[in-house]
Amino acid sequence: MGVTSSLRTRLSIVFGLIVVILILSLSIIIGQRSVKEVESEIGNSLGEAAYGMGENLDQYMWSRYGEVSLISNLKELRESHDYSSIENYFNQLKDNFPSFSWVGFTNKDGTVLASTDGILRGADISARPVYAEALDGTFIGDVHEAVLLADLLPNPTGEEMKFVDISTPVYGFDDQLIGVLATHLSWKWMKEVEESMDQTLHNRKGIEFFIISEKKNDVILGPKKMLGKSLDVKSIELARAEKKGWTVERWEDGKQYLTGYVVTDGYKDYQGLGWTVLVRQPVDIAYAPVKEQLQRFFIITGLILVVLFALGGWLIAGQITQPLKRITRVADRLSEGDTVEIPPYKGISEIEILSNSLRDLIANLTKTETALEKMENVARHDQLTGLPNRNALDIYLEKATRKYETLTLLYLDLDGFKSVNDTLGHDAGDKLLKKAAALLKENVRSDELVSRIGGDEFVIVLTSITDPVKNGEIIGERIISMMNKPFNIDGEIIHVGCSVGGAVWNARRSNSVSDVIKLADQALYNVKRTGKNRVHIYKKNVDFAS
Repeated sequence: MGVTSSLRTRLSIVFGLIVVILILSLSIIIGQRSVKEVESEIGNSLGEAAYGMGENLDQYMWSRYGEVSLISNLKELRESHDYSSIENYFNQLKDNFPSFSWVGFTNKDGTVLASTDGILRGADISARPVYAEALDGTFIGDVHEAVLLADLLPNPTGEEMKFVDISTPVYGFDDQLIGVLATHLSWKWMKEVEESMDQTLHNRKGIEFFIISEKKNDVILGPKKMLGKSLDVKSIELARAEKKGWTVERWEDGKQYLTGYVVTDGYKDYQGLGWTVLVRQPVDIAYAPVKEQLQRFFIITGLILVVLFALGGWLIAGQITQPLKRITRVADRLSEGDTVEIPPYKGISEIEILSNSLRDLIANLTKTETALEKMENVARHDQLTGLPNRNALDIYLEKATRKYETLTLLYLDLDGFKSVNDTLGHDAGDKLLKKAAALLKENVRSDELVSRIGGDEFVIVLTSITDPVKNGEIIGERIISMMNKPFNIDGEIIHVGCSVGGAVWNARRSNSVSDVIKLADQALYNVKRTGKNRVHIYKKNVDFAS
């Protein structure tokens, strides 16, 4: 009797250990793969967020850069001596574009002749970089503290005032230098960009944005306690070497973060200031949902199965040796990562139960892996509209450029969307975006794509090769017609418009598809600038014979 009891005890222990090893092996294999995949998805999304913020910064500065260059060529500035009228024009400019905190026009010696609200009129600013650096060409200065304007401009918040300078020489019609057009851009617009990115990632916890200067590596935008401090992290070096990407690194506070990075390199003819944009999220926060789910599953399932299987081993100890060896061999293969099934057993009912239970375990773990794959799918879709996001757009384009010779890309946004958010609230804006997304999907075929890339901006990829420009214009006009119809949002009748820019990618005549997206974006900008609510297709690089 003692021998029998000892055999049962030993077999029960061995059987329980086998199940534990099986569960631990699978948990390690699946857990490591899951964390790596989630890490990659989150890291890519942070890298895209940094890239989006960098694009917004460069496009904003490019717009201001272009405006200053345009103003410097105005006839009124180049030949008029009516400085009162010039000041009125500057004041109107400031009212329409509040980011211009101060605009001034100096003579060739650096004395301010006209300025917004008359501030610094008559002052000599020849020693300031905003004048001196502009004598040789258009000058864009990095973020700096206010010097002459600190006590002259309104400052209701009491916070330290910071500016970005844009200035350019002004020449008369005889091409002789007559003065300098100098502007100070308030740093407040940067916080608006940050708030916009925060709204885009509102469902992500622990996200923080940083902008790092090129010269000193000091923080010019970020958490208040870190402003002005020099930052020494690996992601800054990687950004300047690789331009964009993501990494896992330890910061100066001793914590590990997933960090997306990008170096701003300008936009069109604006060369940029070389800012490094970082977007970080603590690793423990980023991984928490996946780890909690996996740990809970493996602990509960493992405990239940260990108890059940150990009891089963005790009850059928005398007849379990051979089936147990077979199961052990399969468990070993599973621990090595092979895809195999627990073999079915017919005969003793207890062994059949054991075999089936192990098969169910593998099925449950497989379901967990399938659930993780679904999580990957969620990471590639916009949570609000359900449309593919920028990451999914990139994946689609990578495949489509191998499959099709011609793609028409439509870049569009909603005219008047901001006023809907401002007047009716973001909830109404979200509902409007959902309805707009549904309408957009009605205009594409099953092999084509509608994606939301942020805010009220969408990109549509059309695959028709028959007159792609005409097809893009037809689809664009149809979309505009749909969007011009009134929307009923919670009883409120809302009217918005839609502007559409487009470009055609051709495998034989176009550059990269990312360049074509930029052309479509530029076409959209031209539409917005010249009247809105219409469609314009960029017609270069189109092979109508294809």
